[in-house]
Amino acid sequence: MTKRVLVTGGCGFIGSHFIAGLLADHADIQVVNFDSLTYAAHPDTLAHLEEVGGGRYQFLKADITSAHVAEILSQYRIDSIVNFAAETHVDRSILDPGSFVRTNVVGVQNLLSAAREVKERKIRFVHVSTDEVYGSLSPDSPTSIETAVLDPNSPYAASKASADLLALASHRTYGQEVLITRCTNNFGPFQFPEKLLPLLISNALEDKAIPVYGDGMQVRDWIYVVDHCRAVDAVLQKGRPGQIYNISASQERPNLEVIRSVLDILGKPHSLIQFVGDRPAHDRRYGLNSSKIREDLGWAPSYTLDQGLALTVDWYLRNQEWWKKIRNKDFFQYYQANYREKFAQTEAGRVS
Repeated sequence: MTKRVLVTGGCGFIGSHFIAGLLADHADIQVVNFDSLTYAAHPDTLAHLEEVGGGRYQFLKADITSAHVAEILSQYRIDSIVNFAAETHVDRSILDPGSFVRTNVVGVQNLLSAAREVKERKIRFVHVSTDEVYGSLSPDSPTSIETAVLDPNSPYAASKASADLLALASHRTYGQEVLITRCTNNFGPFQFPEKLLPLLISNALEDKAIPVYGDGMQVRDWIYVVDHCRAVDAVLQKGRPGQIYNISASQERPNLEVIRSVLDILGKPHSLIQFVGDRPAHDRRYGLNSSKIREDLGWAPSYTLDQGLALTVDWYLRNQEWWKKIRNKDFFQYYQANYREKFAQTEAGRVS
């Protein structure tokens, strides 16, 4: 029996990788890509997914807050939902938290409710979350396990934590088949260049300054996007309802060390690094314990950080037209020129 999976946010960075991998690894799966095509959806992604998906793939332009989600689930006879749709950039959440609440909280609740409205089948619901819900770790703290207390610091992290709690409540209250994944920092091809690594690579290729918050010693746990997607697939296929699964390659590195490694790969001088004022409430360290998904579902990462960085840099070198399409857009130039000034105003207001 063919499985029909609705992937929300499937034109985004991680969602598009997930769809491509799902179609390649499962000949019996059909995918409906449900995406509202916000600013972070690259115009080439649609064509790429249609090419790899063939007759087992369909795209719908729609928003997860739509009142018609239940109708769509019934119409396409959806068996499973994998929810990648989210506002994700911490910087923008500080400036505009309302849009994050709308998508990341209200949108998720709408999806959960719509899935329950479908009476002809029980829809499996995989909600993709983040390590940021656990908050900042001290340098000597153990990595976070799934039962750790949630302690989000940014509006983005708070919105994702809220969605996690709503998803778990739906499982406990209504018996809904809900699973949650929480992953560390993703990187790889097709990532929108507001995020650290693609911004770093594209700036370096144009010999522009690399802005680094504070001292750059914030520690992040890095994972190549393909490994993350394979982990989410394992949860979709074999995970237990009501469970949370941390996804980590256990590769913690300070941001500054990663930045220097990329500059070395590109043969660019470290003098491009420009230290700037730190972001408000900037978490010092994230780290996840992923022993549960490794032991229960048999998942393990395939790429080291160095391997993933080499592959990522090579992709951005070979696909400069892709990221230049974004950087040349008026909104992106405006954003890059103005957001640090807005952060300065936000910080001044917070201190006073």
